[in-house]
Amino acid sequence: MNIRKKIFSGIILTTILFISMGFFSFFKNTTKTQTPIEPYKESSANLIYNLLFCDNVDLYKKNTEEPYTYPFDILFSDNSSENELQKIIDDKNSDPRIKTLAYNKLIIKGIKPTKKELLAVIVEVGLENGLDVLASFSDGTARYINQTGKILVWEKRDDIKANEITDKLFENSQKIVQQIGAWDKPRRPNPTKGNVRITFLVSDGLYFGEGPIDVLFNDQMANPALTNATELMKYLTEKSLDDGK
Repeated sequence: MNIRKKIFSGIILTTILFISMGFFSFFKNTTKTQTPIEPYKESSANLIYNLLFCDNVDLYKKNTEEPYTYPFDILFSDNSSENELQKIIDDKNSDPRIKTLAYNKLIIKGIKPTKKELLAVIVEVGLENGLDVLASFSDGTARYINQTGKILVWEKRDDIKANEITDKLFENSQKIVQQIGAWDKPRRPNPTKGNVRITFLVSDGLYFGEGPIDVLFNDQMANPALTNATELMKYLTEKSLDDGK
């Protein structure tokens, strides 16, 4: 078995299971609420970490002040309609995380998304002293959580260099998504020391690949996206330090 097949074998197997189990079985499995994962000592870092994956709407609800206004009034309602959720998805001003939550609610209702849209790329690296995480969103925003638990919030949408790297990251990530299948179970615990995981938040579910750091970074399919993510993380941290001087 070559390196590429070895790393993505779990996901390829998921694809096979998805086809054999049938469409409605897939949606049935996605109704489970994700249990928060806690890789950091600080609760604030754990909260930010879990919010990145947009797979627990209750977590967003607990951390949003009332009264709920658009789009949260729709997202947090048990009776939100397909048309209301689609309105959020079609809104050009919608945050990618909000769109992901809306897509997930449609999936829970058994409604297949009308298009396959990549909304976020999240890279987790298990290091000696903890977990490094970079989340890049389709609107150019990003979050970086250092292994120490320190958090960098990137909200600039007009930084030319950052946008160029983000575009490359999404272009190469899209190629991976086209070759693997959606994960139909609750999100796995964070990768342990020595492993890297790249997760894709797509309109029809969560996709991911995971393996040893040295192996995955040398994988023909994964390397371009991981290289882009590393470049983006380096640029954002250096840019933030320069702006803070």
